Amino acid sequence: MLRSVPAGPPTGKDSDVFGRRRKRDAKPEEAVEATADETPDEEEVRRVRLEPAPRPDGPWDLSEVSKPAEGRVDLGGLFVPGVQGMELRVEVAGDAIVAATVVLKDSAVQLQAFAAPRREGIWAEVREEIGAGITGQGGVIEEIEGPLGWELRARVPVKLPDGKQGTQVVRFVGVDGPRWFLRGVISGQGAVQPKTAGLLEQIFQDTVVVRGEGPMAPRDPIVLKLPDDAQMVPDGVKKEQAAAGDEAPVSRFAGGLDKLRRGPEISEVR
Repeated sequence: MLRSVPAGPPTGKDSDVFGRRRKRDAKPEEAVEATADETPDEEEVRRVRLEPAPRPDGPWDLSEVSKPAEGRVDLGGLFVPGVQGMELRVEVAGDAIVAATVVLKDSAVQLQAFAAPRREGIWAEVREEIGAGITGQGGVIEEIEGPLGWELRARVPVKLPDGKQGTQVVRFVGVDGPRWFLRGVISGQGAVQPKTAGLLEQIFQDTVVVRGEGPMAPRDPIVLKLPDDAQMVPDGVKKEQAAAGDEAPVSRFAGGLDKLRRGPEISEVR
């Protein structure tokens, strides 16, 4: 089943996907050292960039897979593995499809791909920016090395349907590829109990990214498309159908991470 929902940043308040910093004048490879009487702030410090790490287990670039559509759903910029019982939803920003979310029972993983520099990875810097955004909202983060490499495990403040304050548990994972970066946001039981997220992690790892050869600015989203045999059903229509009893109730993941209904991943703060 393929559905569309409005796109929204996972942390709720960020103005864009990464909470981007302003552009720097120095080249990425340069490192600026402070003099004895000078204390650099966060914007003045340049860090040496590292090339993307090897990806022996994926995610994959299109050039690395002979039959990307075999066992995967073709979304244009992504080939997403299909597994029994999953629900696939797309998220739109304006007229563009920018993310796909795979829902499996009480867990979900949002997949979003971005353009990246040719010779440097951006995941380390992105983790820092996401973490700063979450802690700035009063959330708590933990940076650990998990099954997919370095990731952020976060407790993000949210307002519950009854108006009380709660926290939402999410995991931010990411992998740098050749001229692209793939980010995953795991929510639900797969975030609360990471050991249960094995299948979602496999879906992330076996995703194929189609960067294309056209020029793109770093961090621009790689736009997706609907499969040829799919129809887009707005989230509001699905909710109306569910309320009328036309089909099973809509999963609480329908509205994106900023619109989750209360469930195992949200706890009330007393």
